[in-house]
Formats: sequence, structure tokens, C-alpha cells
Amino acid sequence: MNLANLITVFRIAITPVYLFFLYYYFNPGGMSNWILLLLFILLAASDGIDGAVARRKGIVTKLGKLLDPIADKVFLGGTFVTLSLMQIIPWWVTIAILVREIAITLYRLVVIKDRVIPASGSGKSKTVLQCIALGWYISPLPWTFMLTGFDIGYGLLYGAVFLTWFSAIEYIRESR
Repeated sequence: MNLANLITVFRIAITPVYLFFLYYYFNPGGMSNWILLLLFILLAASDGIDGAVARRKGIVTKLGKLLDPIADKVFLGGTFVTLSLMQIIPWWVTIAILVREIAITLYRLVVIKDRVIPASGSGKSKTVLQCIALGWYISPLPWTFMLTGFDIGYGLLYGAVFLTWFSAIEYIRESR
């Protein structure tokens, strides 16, 4: 267990605490959402921190390559589920994203005997777009800028679902 892996394990452990606060303190359009958004950004940014620490210190491990995407799925998947439970994000979006995430995680576990497959560029891009979409809905902005006939959030969600599935296809293709 090295520093980078400890950061990743911390991300997994702190996620339920964050989701508790998100569920109980979320207030559409409320100022408390700025604090929830800040916490979300800090947790999302910690994804890059563990990887940067591992590369900088030369402590990249197979365990880290396996745990990092799991931490992402726990954090982002949990946030999608929580926002769907609160009827902020449609369930079809959460299900579409979780099905892909679970399938790719299972696929990773099957091929881990042969090799660990790191995240691809499109996989990292889908994570960033998912974070932007979730951040939009956590912030008070959707309720501040109600635009008739145009919803930025839905555009972000459609883009996130598309890129999520595109990256899955690319991931499977590259791993063969």
C-alpha cells in the first residue's frame, strides 16, 4: 500500500459520507448546493491526484490501476443514483451509465489474469463529461437559469451517455 493507493482507498471510503450529505442537504437552487458542489469537485479532483502522485513518485501498481476505476465508479455511480433517487436526473441516464460501468468493470476483472488495461483517452473524457453533468445538477445553476426550450443539463447528460458507451466500445476494441 503506497500513498497513491491510500488516496484511492480514501476516495472509496469517503464517498458514502459525501452521498449522505448530498441526499440530505441538497436544496434545488439553494446556497448549500455551492458547498456540495465544492465537495464534489474536490472528490472528483482527487481522481487526478492519486494518479499524479503514482506517476511522479514512480509507484504505479497493478492494484492502483485496478482500484482507481473502481473508485471512480463508486463515486460517480453513487452520485448518479443519489440524484436519480431525488428525481433530479432521469433513471434511464443512471441505468445506461451504470450498465456500461459494471460491464466494463467485470470485463476488466476477467482479463486481469492476462494484463491490467489502463483507462483510455475516451474513458477519461467520459469521466470528465460525467463530472461536468453531475456538477451542473448539484450546483444551484439549473434552477437559477431556467431556459425555455433549452436545458444545458440534458445536453450534458446526453453527451455523457453517448461518450460513456462510445468509450466502452473503444475499450473493448483496444483490449483485444
